[in-house]
Amino acid sequence: MQEQTITISEKMIPLTRIHTLVIGSGAAGLNAAVQLRANGVEDVLIISEGLEKGTSINTGSDKQTYYKLSLCGADTDAPEVMAETYFAGGSMHGDLALVEAGLSARAFIHLVNLGVPFPRDAYGQFVGYKTDHDPRQRATSIGPYTSREMCRALIRRVRELGIPIREGRTVVQLLTLGEDEEKRVIGALALDAGENLEAYCAENVIFAVGGPGGLYKTSVYPDVHTGAIGLALLAGAKAQSLPESQYGLASIQFRWNVSGTYMQVIPRFISTEADGVSDAREFMPDYFDSVGEMNSMVFLKGYQWPFDSRKVSGGSSIVDILVYIETVLKGRRAFLDFRENPADFSFEALSDEARTYLTRSEALLETPIARLQKMNPGAIQLYLDHGIDVTQEPLEIAVCAQHNNGGLAGNLWWESVNVKHLFPLGEVNGSHGLYRPGGSALNSGQVAGFRAAEYIANRYQAWTVDEAAALPVVEQAVSDLLASLSATGPVLDWQAERLEFQSRMSRAGAHIRSVAELRKAVPEAWAQYRRVAQGVDPANLTESLRNRQLCFAHAVYLRALLFALESGVGSRGSSIVVGPDGVAIHEKLGDAWCIVPEDESYRECVLETVAAPDGAVTSRWVLRRPLPKPDSWFETAWAKFRNGEIYSSQE
Repeated sequence: MQEQTITISEKMIPLTRIHTLVIGSGAAGLNAAVQLRANGVEDVLIISEGLEKGTSINTGSDKQTYYKLSLCGADTDAPEVMAETYFAGGSMHGDLALVEAGLSARAFIHLVNLGVPFPRDAYGQFVGYKTDHDPRQRATSIGPYTSREMCRALIRRVRELGIPIREGRTVVQLLTLGEDEEKRVIGALALDAGENLEAYCAENVIFAVGGPGGLYKTSVYPDVHTGAIGLALLAGAKAQSLPESQYGLASIQFRWNVSGTYMQVIPRFISTEADGVSDAREFMPDYFDSVGEMNSMVFLKGYQWPFDSRKVSGGSSIVDILVYIETVLKGRRAFLDFRENPADFSFEALSDEARTYLTRSEALLETPIARLQKMNPGAIQLYLDHGIDVTQEPLEIAVCAQHNNGGLAGNLWWESVNVKHLFPLGEVNGSHGLYRPGGSALNSGQVAGFRAAEYIANRYQAWTVDEAAALPVVEQAVSDLLASLSATGPVLDWQAERLEFQSRMSRAGAHIRSVAELRKAVPEAWAQYRRVAQGVDPANLTESLRNRQLCFAHAVYLRALLFALESGVGSRGSSIVVGPDGVAIHEKLGDAWCIVPEDESYRECVLETVAAPDGAVTSRWVLRRPLPKPDSWFETAWAKFRNGEIYSSQE
């Protein structure tokens, strides 16, 4: 690492020259740094808003899942078999599916060796269970905070290795050199905690900035995480599968998925006026033929937490729609009340599945809170730890954005497909397709660190950034940014601007979509971006610049969504498309709730999107790459490994 200072517009700007710059300190970025060192790349620097500020270390669920290859009992499994499960979800490239499966065991055992206490039996087998979209018992968990403990173990290892970390940094721009096929990343600009500008020049950039948490008003992403995919989109990096996000019921005062036991104990769903007190009433019974049917659907939400277009008509995702109607269309507030049973509740009226589950759990108890205390007392304590006592008060909920299956497009070494030396890792990488097994995102982020580090060590060890060409790019970027911050443009309230685009995304770009709403939202989004790009909140430079990339990202997402809907993709994944030509989903919801059926042929395609800084967005459908059938004959595979031929594959 080399330090110098450059003077631009009479300002002294520190410039750090580093071989590989890691942006972000979640589980994916931390593992990438560890694996870089393991592969002999010594000159590594992590910059981050804070080790405690990412999604990985601040999020979880009732039983947060890590998805891996089966490592227990007689449940025969292999990478190709696991890859077939990934591929079956639709709209995922086959080579990425095989890589995520092929490195699953290695990534998992690495975490075990770092001290993450994944459960095992007396014989050393790592026990598992089935998760959503999983035909085998590949899932495992250490409880609600699986990803937090992963981060803590990785942070310990980073510190043991002496890898430098700079916290309090907010990256505001990626720096690139060259055009078209010669385009590459060469570094980044960042603001420190005092809003002083810093420049970084790097041979490689690991871009591990998480999902687009800051794009939505109703979100279960932690408050401290906003995401930064907009920086890469502004730099021209290609994205894929942007419309494929996951949504579900979550508490909103403390952001947390109300999956698993929270639903299986069958709480009472109530809504109130905006004050949170007036006109409190149960709102779901009106939509069901019996309370037994209603309560059985609530129970199923524990298993089927993500909103799913296939489970809307006659399935458990009707619960999400009813919450959406109360909160968004009627402007009321919705709550889970664990203190009382739903009106006319009886165990006898439940489905066989629900009644059997509660019976075997020894939870045929008088109230939801008693059942929750029996089956999962930690679920009560979790909210107590955040100032919410569900034994004494209802829990406010909404349908929230939770995960983006799409993101930046990377090859099978997790390098951007069109910006060389840029490696998007973790949720910002759009490797997932339409449906993914629960917990597969944690596996994917760990696998990504192995892949990027190995490729960098074997192909990008040498310093190839032309300093004579790079320094003018850095200086020009700094000069342009300083000029934009001091320009006499409009003074903007960054909080009001953020609320505007977040509200637009939750209204038009979340789980309920329509062509009409998107055609209205897209031009509004670009008009706001032009305003935000020219204005600034002088007292909040960091948030003003964050708004620029977030606002750009939301406009690109909305444009990609509109392209997908106009293509005729229909309702799929964790979203539905409503329209006059759709099919009614519920006799008591009316004509407004007619959904456009899915065109399943698009499952064989992946949506690619590229944006230009001027707002020109190009999207296209490409056929997904099939599952590879590699020649695994040992002698030939060994030869290709020895001579480095395996690193020539760039799909």
